[in-house]
Amino acid sequence: MQHSNNPSGNPLNLEAQVSHGGNLPGTQVGSLSPNTPHGASNAASTSHPSRIRRRNRMINSCLECRRRKLKCDKSHPCASCTKSSRDCVFLAPALDPASQLKFTEIKEKMGSLERVLEQDIAKRNGPPTPGKYGLVAGRAANAATEFTPEPEDEKHLEPTPLAMLDAAYDDEFDDDLLDLGIQVGKLRITERIGGLFRPKLAEELEGMLTDSRNDRRSPSEKAASPDSLVPDPPQSPNSLIAPGMSYVPPKSTLLLPTKAERASSLLDFLPAKVVADRLIRQYWAAVHPLARTLHKPSFERRYEIFWNEVQVGIEPIGSLQALVFATMFSGVVSISEADVDREFGCSKKDLLENFQLGVETALIRANWLRTTKIETLQAFVMYLIPLFRDQITRAHAALCATAIRIAECMGLHRDGSHFGFGAVECHVRRLIWHQLCFLDIRSCEAQGPKPIIRPDDFDTELPLNVDDVDLEQYPPPQSNVYRWTDVTFSRLRMECNEMHRMLWFDRPRLEKKQTTLTAVLGKIENFRRIIKEKYLGRMDDSFPIQRCAMLYVEVLTRRMHIMILQRYHSTVSQNVPDRLRRMTVTSGVSMLEAAIELETSPTFKQWAWYCGALHSYHVAALLIIDVFETPNLKEADRIWRCLDHCFEVPPSLDRDYKARLILSTIRDKVAAYRNLRNVRAPTQMLDQIDRQANAMGKPIPTLPRSSSDRSSQSPSAPPSINSPPTMLHAVTADTQFYGVTNGEALFGPPPQNPGELGGSMVMQHTGAEQPQDMMADDLMNDIDWNEWDKLFPPMLDPGVLSLG
Repeated sequence: MQHSNNPSGNPLNLEAQVSHGGNLPGTQVGSLSPNTPHGASNAASTSHPSRIRRRNRMINSCLECRRRKLKCDKSHPCASCTKSSRDCVFLAPALDPASQLKFTEIKEKMGSLERVLEQDIAKRNGPPTPGKYGLVAGRAANAATEFTPEPEDEKHLEPTPLAMLDAAYDDEFDDDLLDLGIQVGKLRITERIGGLFRPKLAEELEGMLTDSRNDRRSPSEKAASPDSLVPDPPQSPNSLIAPGMSYVPPKSTLLLPTKAERASSLLDFLPAKVVADRLIRQYWAAVHPLARTLHKPSFERRYEIFWNEVQVGIEPIGSLQALVFATMFSGVVSISEADVDREFGCSKKDLLENFQLGVETALIRANWLRTTKIETLQAFVMYLIPLFRDQITRAHAALCATAIRIAECMGLHRDGSHFGFGAVECHVRRLIWHQLCFLDIRSCEAQGPKPIIRPDDFDTELPLNVDDVDLEQYPPPQSNVYRWTDVTFSRLRMECNEMHRMLWFDRPRLEKKQTTLTAVLGKIENFRRIIKEKYLGRMDDSFPIQRCAMLYVEVLTRRMHIMILQRYHSTVSQNVPDRLRRMTVTSGVSMLEAAIELETSPTFKQWAWYCGALHSYHVAALLIIDVFETPNLKEADRIWRCLDHCFEVPPSLDRDYKARLILSTIRDKVAAYRNLRNVRAPTQMLDQIDRQANAMGKPIPTLPRSSSDRSSQSPSAPPSINSPPTMLHAVTADTQFYGVTNGEALFGPPPQNPGELGGSMVMQHTGAEQPQDMMADDLMNDIDWNEWDKLFPPMLDPGVLSLG
């Protein structure tokens, strides 16, 4: 078989040509340019593939007759060799006739497969079609690294056995309790952190807190350890898992409506028009730029029709009612409590409940479960967006899965252009589908185990980067414009969301050794580079909305590093490779800095309501572990500024004491919540932990029932949430009040001299001889550092926030 323009003969080498622009649009991969010699013949042979012919004839003549080109009578010895007195040597037949026929068939199949592989690479990695599969930057980044070979020193890397995708529970759990998890400061933890199930998190933290290598306290400080002063976990299950202020639960009547809901009138929930107009204006200002689901000119016309019908006594159709109420409901969610009280003279809770019942009743009357109307599905997705902005239960996840199935039944996973829809209809269908894609990722991060929508399950393109009014022009635009438009913010979020989806499915591929850590991290860097070239370079951060978009991109792209590296950042292993830790720390602190600016800056006040949808502060758990184990990190000051905000602790408190206080609080609450939820750890995980503990020479510790019972209970006793309430330790003269976190008072000893303690921390941490860790060696061997330095130069991080 001939391999045109492929000197190595390996068809996979065509990937390098494609990813570096070696093929021209319209030409086959592996063919020469028409302007080069033999280009036409090669192109013709590629476009009209013929049967590959190979020489399969057996050699029957003896070697001497073959060399002298004489006729051989094939006798042993042959007549010619006998006459010339030469040695007559024959090649023995390698295969019998049946085997030879099978061998011929295999060789022809190989040729066909090679040709199909070349054509497949040309199809997948040729010039990208704008918007193909709803993703541009992610597919381009993926193509550049898809066939990156695994480095030799990366073959021994194994992720921590303490994190996995799938969870299991005993049957004794009380389903009347919410599954929101526990909260420490702004950090809310369920059984999952960063989308991964960690049933042994409490043991991990206990092992780290009791490790002598992390103990930099003096004897007097040990006697007043925060381990014994942190308040016990709340004794009431409801107080342990109480929802936050931003929690909005869906009503069960949405799936199982009663006659009362079906008979409810629109007038029961509809406000005066002046109130409705105020909520619609709030929607355009605070919701529409962040979570775009409407085509504004079309909705404004529908809104006018709605009120015209109401004013003449005609009840609008159910789908239009649902759409209008969903818009007003989103507007209410985005208004602060103080503004609601000032403008509407009632509490936000009452106003929110009225419009939530209104939109749910309208959806029921519109028969949303069996609808084929885009307007009804659009209203349902708009109803879900405020519910998913922060705290998510499995009820939320079930509604998201239902919405995805309805959308697929309506064909939204196929681009509207395939069915001949107009520009506005295609635009709305794309917005709805990609909002569902975002809700899918949010749902699996909070409740697991993985996204419902796979990257190859849809070909719905991203909405065009044009203004809404442009879609109603004739002829409508067919391509993107390269400037800031009404849709740019939404496209940025959608691009990042689809890259997150790819990484969700890359994580199991990493475990199965189907790709390499270097390749996945390189894909992320390629994505960041493409996003910067496509969008960020054309944005002006002097405009608040564009600055807000830049910060969103910073949070979403930095999260990609955390998604991949968190499984290699185990608290069981003390010696995480420096470069791996540096990337985790740099991305984590940059992500938190951008998120805190979005949440606290007055410039972004009207959009701060949606910050919970960006992340759940889970990266703060990784950073507190890093800064506790290595207090003299170069980024320690930046990290603690973020942690003080995340965990709501006073900045003046001693850092080592704060770290122990935070970690012990997380440990105790996680242990109590795990016992309450009856979480089961896989037997394979337990076996891996035992093997790892034996290799490291130290056991994985078990936890007592509660912090007050540590001295009297056996180490293996499970934590209990139903034990009798205990009094907090008495506040003595040497005890100081440090404020309140999540409704709990924090007490502890007065802070020590920071200079003395800080000096002892550095000296003890850097001067102690650290034993070698077998897992750390495996982790270190995994990284191809030459390739790493190309992707991440050593001086890449100057210590300031970078939006590149």
